[in-house]
Amino acid sequence: MTDHRITHLRVHCVTIPARAVHSHGSGDVGGINAALLELTTDTGLTGWGEASPWPVFTGTVEGNAAALHIHLRPHVIGQNPTQVEPIMAQADRILVGHPEAKAALECALLDLTGQIANLPIAELVGGRHRTQIPLSFSVANPDFDVDLDDIAQLWADGVRIFKLKTGFADHDFDLMRLEKLRSTYGDAARLRIDYNQGLPAYDAIRHIRDLETFRPDFVEQPVKMHERDALAAITRAVDVPIMADESVFNVNDALRGAHNRIANIFSLKTAKSGGIRRCIEIAAIARAAGIEVYGGCMFETSIAHMAGAHLMAAIPDLTLGCEFYMSTYYAETDIAQTPFPVANGHVHVPTTPGLGTAPDPDKLARYRTDLLEDT
Repeated sequence: MTDHRITHLRVHCVTIPARAVHSHGSGDVGGINAALLELTTDTGLTGWGEASPWPVFTGTVEGNAAALHIHLRPHVIGQNPTQVEPIMAQADRILVGHPEAKAALECALLDLTGQIANLPIAELVGGRHRTQIPLSFSVANPDFDVDLDDIAQLWADGVRIFKLKTGFADHDFDLMRLEKLRSTYGDAARLRIDYNQGLPAYDAIRHIRDLETFRPDFVEQPVKMHERDALAAITRAVDVPIMADESVFNVNDALRGAHNRIANIFSLKTAKSGGIRRCIEIAAIARAAGIEVYGGCMFETSIAHMAGAHLMAAIPDLTLGCEFYMSTYYAETDIAQTPFPVANGHVHVPTTPGLGTAPDPDKLARYRTDLLEDT
């Protein structure tokens, strides 16, 4: 195999407006702010990754861009990109936290390795268990009439899974939306609920029991991330499955969460856990404990979405689908050269070598707000 060495590292900070503001229990979001990582080799290959933080959840674009540009660059330049685990182990030794930056680095390395080996990322991390993944859309517009129009269009596109963001308005508003969707689409619609930490722990059980009549698949992260004992008590008290998102960032959280049975489901996100392979480790802990997993996302472009698609393809027993809808149904545009592969309500996992996507140069230039590169 030809020896390859990384010669350049560039960080493209981008801001892509959204079609509408989405509200959550932890705040409103009106666009995608991300740091796209570009690695190039002396053999002419280019690999891409994405750090897509949310300040109230994981971190900031500025912090992760600096992590890549200042702290990780010296340890990446000159390395063989196929040495993914040694490079990532070194990244953990020299930089605490910043899982989004590490997810971007791992993805770009896997992209390059896949191109070198002529294999898609899913094959590099264990092989694909599926070629398509059911897509979930988050219902989060404070103007529910607009959401209803969007849902009708999504339904025509074959989407059958809808996750309501709750807790940003009053309880009656949440009940009204669930009743409307269930009465309109019946049991053909799979409904989920996500509080984004928006419920007070003392009152969470009563609120969730009110929602159970609408037969949701799960209720996600009703309480604050650190209130894990309360989350476990809620999980034991209600009939609907509870999903932990903010309460499970890494393998240590997953191990403790499984031991204490804080939830029935863990949400996997490459950005919060530091990459695809760390998510696979979390999924293994969950599987051993009889806990389901789900394909969650941040406010991402299709670069990070594609990494998530490879991850979900490699998970052995995935039944709840994924929510990689941002680039198709939320962002003003898909920044990639070819649209993110969504069709008939499913994400279709690419079979091309590496990540299987890259930014369109013209769109990258249009939406870029900063470029950090070699001096």
